Amino acid sequence: MPKIKIEGKYPLCGAIKINGSKNAALPILAATLLSDEVCHIDNVPPITDIFNMQNLLLETGKHSDFQKETFLTEASGELSPFASYQFTNRLRASFLVAGPLLAKTGFARVSYPGGCPIGARPVDLHLKGFEKLGACIHTENGYISLKAEKLRGNKIYLDFPSVGATENLMMAATLAKGTTVIENAAAEPEITDLANFLNNMGANVDGAGSDTVTIRGVEKLSGCSYSVIPDRIEAGTYLIAAAATGGKVTVTNVIPEHLNPVIAKLRETNVHVTVKGSSVTVEGKSSYKAIDIKTMPHPGFPTDLQAQFCAYLSGAKGTSVITETIFENRFMHIGELKRLGAKIVTEGRTAVIEGPSKLNGAQVIAGDLRGSAALVIAGMMAEGTTVLEDGGHLFRGYHRMVENLQELGAHIELLEQ
Repeated sequence: MPKIKIEGKYPLCGAIKINGSKNAALPILAATLLSDEVCHIDNVPPITDIFNMQNLLLETGKHSDFQKETFLTEASGELSPFASYQFTNRLRASFLVAGPLLAKTGFARVSYPGGCPIGARPVDLHLKGFEKLGACIHTENGYISLKAEKLRGNKIYLDFPSVGATENLMMAATLAKGTTVIENAAAEPEITDLANFLNNMGANVDGAGSDTVTIRGVEKLSGCSYSVIPDRIEAGTYLIAAAATGGKVTVTNVIPEHLNPVIAKLRETNVHVTVKGSSVTVEGKSSYKAIDIKTMPHPGFPTDLQAQFCAYLSGAKGTSVITETIFENRFMHIGELKRLGAKIVTEGRTAVIEGPSKLNGAQVIAGDLRGSAALVIAGMMAEGTTVLEDGGHLFRGYHRMVENLQELGAHIELLEQ
């Protein structure tokens, strides 16, 4: 993987247009398996996770063309209901092909998903839901096999509002016979975006964005044209980076309502945030307040911005407490932040941050996507030079991040291996 070199203490200033949402695009691409017709999807970010999903779709027989930010799937022949470890181990969202393959072909054999090592990724909620829809399930040698001649609608209660399970079951239910009701469903904006895409294909999905989603099965789905929503996590990352460096940055092409939790927390630290139309501006300060954060399912604070805020709060005045409730192993970045001089103590899923800490550049190692972004932010806060090893994790979720930060005034460069 490439390394990223950062010279700290340069404030970010300027504007940046936000890309399409990674977490919305991945299930939408998986949903194209439900139709034999052409799908034209715009605002798809050209990042590693998307290319991995494209390769996974190709393995199932779904051919596509991806140019710039436009993803075009071809009319399908017969699908292969097989997703091998070769592709699923690279992508946490890989299991999202299970629902569409099961609904479309009556069978799916999918390897357990990979991706960032941020905690267990049990798919038990997905499987319990598939069983409710009439699927028979068999697991062996790291693969999950699902079989159903015809899925049938049912009432499904999720023990936890899992985003992936909600998406997978919603897709599977579109071609089931009868009506499916998913209770305690996830309500993230990406769920609503997937539902809108499915409805554009001819599905009948109602209630997405609430805790109860109703899907009335249809006989077939058609192709369609669609544009993915902006990436709220990418936008939040740049806003946090602006505050952390004492700069002033405007993110454009965003849906401000999707950013409400991060806007609220930034304002709580006493920095200035302005919302105007489809843009948000953050103006940082040399001194800002410590706060407490608890990650929660939407509309709570998103776990995907926890690491970035952890870096930012190392420079806050006072004691901050971060509680991670979604993933049990999402504090891997903290050991590396401490190498830079951050004063952080962890116990279980709680991190206590004493600030402000004087950060100094060092060599650090990225272990996951969002942790990489946190270390980049910390490197920009630190005195001297920081070198981020395994920097390629960053490109799984951020398109042109190094170049974008350079344009905003950061002294950052990519060091190829």
